[in-house]
Amino acid sequence: MKLVGLVGNSGSGKTTLITRLLPLLRQQGLRVSTIKHAHHGFDLDQPGKDSFRHREAGAEEVMLVTDDRWALLHEQRGDDDGGTSLHALARRMTQVDILLAEGFRLEQIPKIEVYRPSLGKPAFFPEDPSIVAVASDAAIAAGAPKLLPLNHPDVVAAFILSLAAVRS
Repeated sequence: MKLVGLVGNSGSGKTTLITRLLPLLRQQGLRVSTIKHAHHGFDLDQPGKDSFRHREAGAEEVMLVTDDRWALLHEQRGDDDGGTSLHALARRMTQVDILLAEGFRLEQIPKIEVYRPSLGKPAFFPEDPSIVAVASDAAIAAGAPKLLPLNHPDVVAAFILSLAAVRS
C-alpha cells in the first residue's frame, strides 16, 4: 500500500480535492482508502445509545454494524502504546493500492500541499522536504516543488499514480 499525504491550511480545499481524486483513481481500477486527521475530538456515537454506553462502561473497542457499513470505535487510553502514528493506523486498515492521508502534516511521507495564496497563510513546502508537489490555483514562488493545477484533479491523480507507481 502506498501512502500519499495531502496537507494544507484549513479551508484550502484538501477535502474537496480528495473527493475529486477518488473517482479518478478508482476508474484506474485501484482500491483507494482515506484516513483523515482531525484536530479536535469527535464522536460518531451519541450519549444514551447502546454503543456509547458500551464505551462508557470500559470497552476498548466497539463495532457498530448495519447492513450497509460498519465502523470500529477504538478508545485511546493512557496506557495505549502510541498506536496513533499514521503508519500504525494504516496497518489497522484493509490493504489497498493507495491510502490518501488528509492532514498528518508532520509525517515523513510523500505529500502534496494544497495551497491557495489568496488565503494569506504561509505555505508549508519551504520548511518541509517531504512535500513533493504543490496543488495550487495560482502561481507560486520559485523554488517550490512540482506545481500541480488544483482545478485539474486529473493532473493531480496522474501525479499520485506516478508516486505510487501503480496502474491498472
